[in-house]
Amino acid sequence: MKKRRILSTIMTAAMFATTLVGCGNSSGGSTGNSGGSAKKDGVQEITWMFWDDLNATEDAISLGFKETIERFNKDYEGKYHVKPITTNLEEYYNKLNALVSAGETPDVFIVSPGPQLTDYVEPGVAAPLDEYLNKDGWKDTFTSDAVFSQQTYDGKIYAVPLNTAAACCFYNTEMFEKAGAKVPTNWDEMIDTCETLKKAGYTPVTISAGTAWCLSMVAGYLCEAEGIELPKLADGSASWEDGKLENVCNKLVKFSEYFQRTAAGDTNDVATANFYNEEAAILIQGSWVIGQMNGANPDFESKCGVFQFPGVERVIAKSDSLCMSSTTKNPEAAAALIKYFTDDIAQKYTAEKGGKIPVTKVQYDASVAPKQLGYVMDVFSNAKGTFGFYNESMPTTETGAHFDDTMVAVFLGDMSPADAAKDMEDYYKANCRK
Repeated sequence: MKKRRILSTIMTAAMFATTLVGCGNSSGGSTGNSGGSAKKDGVQEITWMFWDDLNATEDAISLGFKETIERFNKDYEGKYHVKPITTNLEEYYNKLNALVSAGETPDVFIVSPGPQLTDYVEPGVAAPLDEYLNKDGWKDTFTSDAVFSQQTYDGKIYAVPLNTAAACCFYNTEMFEKAGAKVPTNWDEMIDTCETLKKAGYTPVTISAGTAWCLSMVAGYLCEAEGIELPKLADGSASWEDGKLENVCNKLVKFSEYFQRTAAGDTNDVATANFYNEEAAILIQGSWVIGQMNGANPDFESKCGVFQFPGVERVIAKSDSLCMSSTTKNPEAAAALIKYFTDDIAQKYTAEKGGKIPVTKVQYDASVAPKQLGYVMDVFSNAKGTFGFYNESMPTTETGAHFDDTMVAVFLGDMSPADAAKDMEDYYKANCRK
């Protein structure tokens, strides 16, 4: 049943294929011939698909990825050449699935661990990478085998992590000081802090409810604080209607009183820009946003602090990961490209410019890294563990999307907290439990 559902998810994207195949994109790559097997003048061309425009972006991590691609093409000139296929995050998986269903899977593509990666492993779209990781000590360069835990299926590794990021609360230290606001350590203090900021004339929180996973990230932390256990919900030994999710939704509704007025329609990029343009005091977002903020407004770095989401002992963490297509005609080239993203040059850039935590044992200069990275590292060191994004920790991508949409419905007032709990329980009974 699960495999049929995954295959169905990918195949439903076929309607997009005709609009993608043969069309150009803003990074200079083409979505046509995306299998990446053609030889031109003896050069093997491969494709790499990513969720940002490498030419238009200001995001430091994306710019680092662009540098890695350019370095690879220069070093392998005359042998291999990689052509990027780019889009935006909101459309990424639909477009990737369209290429998969059209038989033109990119040779290398980025994916989030969890159910989204499972969607490409179970139908055989992604190839196991152990053979390449075990060559020339590549796997030994990583900090530990634990970095592959979310990329491993039946003992085989299907994706290589590129970095580690944590979801934290970023805050404007100057606004906090002027308002007399304190960094909160529990939920009641969080509400008090927002109230203090609001009375001082500041918008307390900027968030995107137009990008559902941003809102559900906050809900995920609230679920953690309530002690919700996803494995027990999946096997039926716990119920969404036990009162915990209803408490979460009530807290989310209360918290939303302090969001910017345009939260319902703002995209993630707009909500983030509200923060680094100093139109709001708090942004709850992943640490991948450090590169975006500092790239767009370098002067803001000096007044950007970080604190752990209050009232929880663990922190949400994830990594960007790269997969290899099982149908690539040049796996050696594809593996070589993935390896470039984890070499010392790329990993030093990850920390020193991008503000993300490297996944290898590379030595980097903390004094030149973004200040926010040090703050995030403090959050990591003080946390008692990590857990995944809620929408990426549920049995399927469809389940995660349903949770996202339910949280948005609660925020918009279209669904009561009690109805949200019943809705999630009904969905699990119908789709997630045997």
